[in-house]
Amino acid sequence: MQKKLTITIDEQVYDGLQTVIGPRRISRFIETLVQPYVRFPNLEAAYQQMAQDEEREMQALTWAEATIGDVSDEAR
Repeated sequence: MQKKLTITIDEQVYDGLQTVIGPRRISRFIETLVQPYVRFPNLEAAYQQMAQDEEREMQALTWAEATIGDVSDEAR
C-alpha cells in the first residue's frame, strides 16, 4: 500500500531531480534512498557485529580467495 507524502525542497534540488531522475520517477528514487534507513535502522550495527565474528570473517576470506579466479580477465 502506498501513501502520499508532501515534502518541501530547494528549487534547485527539485529542478535537478526533474532533469536527472525524470518527472515521473522522483518518488521511486527518494523511496530507494530512504528505505534502508527506515526499514533496517540497525543495519550498520549488524554489519559491525558480523565483522567482529572472527570465524565468520575467516570463512568469508577463504571463500573470497578461492573464487577470485572466477572473475579474472583470462580468456575462457
